[in-house]
Amino acid sequence: MLDIVKVSVRGLVEYVYRSGSIDSRFRTATTLAEGTKAHQKIQQSYGKCDQKEVFVHTEMVVDNLSFLIEGRCDGLLFSDERVTIDEIKSTSHDLSSIEEDTYPVHWAQAKVYACIYASDHGLDNIQVQLTYVQVDTQEQKRFKKEFSRDELILFLEEAVKAYAPYALLQVRHRKERDYSIKELPFPFDRYREGQRKLAGAVYTAIAEGKNLFAQAPTGIGKTMSTTFPAVKAIGEGLLQRFFYLTAKTITREAAEEAVLLMQDKGLRLHTVTLTAKDKMCMKDKTICQKDYCEFADGYYDRVNGAVLDILENETVINRRTIQEYALRHQLCPFEFSMDLAYGADVVICDYNYIFDPRVSLKRFFEEQKKKTALLVDEAHNLVDRGREMFSAEIHKSAFLNVSREYKGSNAELQKAAKAVNDFGLSVKKRCGEARSLVMEDKPDQLIELLEVFIALAERELLNQGEGQQLLLDTYFAAQSFIRISKLYDDRYVTYAEYERSEVKIKMFCLDPSVLLQQMGKGYLSSIFFSATFTPIDYYKDMIGFRDEDYALAIPSPFRRDQFQICIQPLSTRYRDRERTREPIAQMIHQVVRENKGNFLVFFPSYQYMFDVYEQFLNEKFPLKSIVQSSGMSEEEREQFLQLFQADAEEPLIGFAVMGGIFSEGVDLVGDRLNGVIVVGVGLPQLGLERNIIKDYFSSLGKNGYNYSYVYPGINKVLQAGGRLIRSESDRGTIVLVDDRFLTRQYQALLPYEWQDYTILKPD
Repeated sequence: MLDIVKVSVRGLVEYVYRSGSIDSRFRTATTLAEGTKAHQKIQQSYGKCDQKEVFVHTEMVVDNLSFLIEGRCDGLLFSDERVTIDEIKSTSHDLSSIEEDTYPVHWAQAKVYACIYASDHGLDNIQVQLTYVQVDTQEQKRFKKEFSRDELILFLEEAVKAYAPYALLQVRHRKERDYSIKELPFPFDRYREGQRKLAGAVYTAIAEGKNLFAQAPTGIGKTMSTTFPAVKAIGEGLLQRFFYLTAKTITREAAEEAVLLMQDKGLRLHTVTLTAKDKMCMKDKTICQKDYCEFADGYYDRVNGAVLDILENETVINRRTIQEYALRHQLCPFEFSMDLAYGADVVICDYNYIFDPRVSLKRFFEEQKKKTALLVDEAHNLVDRGREMFSAEIHKSAFLNVSREYKGSNAELQKAAKAVNDFGLSVKKRCGEARSLVMEDKPDQLIELLEVFIALAERELLNQGEGQQLLLDTYFAAQSFIRISKLYDDRYVTYAEYERSEVKIKMFCLDPSVLLQQMGKGYLSSIFFSATFTPIDYYKDMIGFRDEDYALAIPSPFRRDQFQICIQPLSTRYRDRERTREPIAQMIHQVVRENKGNFLVFFPSYQYMFDVYEQFLNEKFPLKSIVQSSGMSEEEREQFLQLFQADAEEPLIGFAVMGGIFSEGVDLVGDRLNGVIVVGVGLPQLGLERNIIKDYFSSLGKNGYNYSYVYPGINKVLQAGGRLIRSESDRGTIVLVDDRFLTRQYQALLPYEWQDYTILKPD
């Protein structure tokens, strides 16, 4: 019996007929909504006898595999006894950059549709038309060719033969994968308390195609509790793949370790970790142009062989492995990782690859989404990350610099850049002495100016090639602004602020919930999990909980007697920090001397941390200490954590920042960490954006101050405190430093096991 390989027309040709440069400046991709509207407008112009969204399919046997090839062609046009396949492609870029053979992959897709239709209907010849449409101007550009049925059949046969080695590899792999999953035991001797319940809820949500919001305490093993049932769902045929989404490198590594643990128990799975382009790049500068980068030149000629090579020999494919194979095959490692992601069983990556409309995986087709789950780790971070992903800003200075650079060499571009700069100057005047201005409406005038600038900048970039980094960066910023403007609704405001000669104009997303839902739409199941969904109603509101979604809260498996909770009622308010700096430093010394062992001390800002640390060093009894610095490399972070050892001769006190790299995902088990001191209630710094958020939610009848300040702040406190107890045998001390922790509001936000506390008094 032949193995059946089901492949979409688009998936087939995108694998085989890769084309063009990996320079992604002018890819034709648009947002799904933009593309759909452009397609529909053209299809509405079809004649009465013409057809749209025509489903076609065929079967073909190659290399003992039965290929089922199917897809939907955009249009089927009938005129003068001729039949034309119409393939529509939408773009936000200038159509002047597209010639007849710019994108062979588009011809390939249309030719496969034409081959299937001509074969099914006995046509000796058939026409193929590519229709390009500019989504903003609605300008259209068409190219047409005629092909015989015989040459189309030969074309399709060659395409399938080229695809067959990859298909054969995937067939073999999936058999091994599914068998290994059926035999796979839970990788630990037993489930921790609460772990089985979470794993069961994840499996049920996936099996029923539901979303799940799960609050599960730190230390129960959330990574394994979510990945293991998702892997089992793949083995049962419920899923084809899942994404493990996280915001931090350290939690991506935890997901890799979970897969490796299952691999040690016999699992065979292709896992790919995506890393940011600037970290993957093997050149001094990240310039994706073939004249500068040998890894970009000829990329598409070599990538398919590299994909087969790495998938035949590797399973857990991380940054180091990708770079190794990229170097072997002379490929851009970032683009290589992206191509690998489309064929992987598990993809570990940042939130933005799914939720950010500017960088999400565009080639991940709707039919693939239906068999894909999203596991969203530390999902409380999605609130602020969502605002960031759905917001966009521009700076006046960039356009002033472009205007100066192209003065005398490109008058039109210089004039367009100057117009944006002049707009910034006019906004600066409107800001007045307040130095800021908040507007509810979308900045239509600015958008029009940016659209003119983009068209001219694109033409200049295409004509002149490399060496235009300033223009390229400014072009990207303008493109981002335009794309986000298409999402603008009553959940947005536009604000401007200036400092000296610089003016920033930002479209700011206040409530990301609806857009998070839209970007996650189409996936089989989304599992949002965190140790700190507190209060849960706030996170349901801000992430986009629906009535049909499931919610789960797992009680902490840790006993109160594992914690020694203390509250030091000193004010950490900004106005009191100078006065309370010395008592806090003294308290740190006192607590460490009395409890012994390693401590982490968290502060709401770097400046506050450095101020207290300076005082700490002046105390009578010296203690070994280390301080977090801003912009630490991954190696420096690892060195920081490695200093926390259980068998050290003297205790170590680490000073760190709440909400930073050491307050989430860090796992210092046992006596590597004996105590955590949290200074302050974690309130975000007072500022224009936070006040805009506060006013917005207050206008909706909600507690705007809590939404903007209190809830994000307490989350940082809980995350920092969660570094302490990581297993049933851990014990330690948590000190909360702020008099507000004794108020009713904050007492209600503290976990049950933290509510039996002692009030400390200064010496």
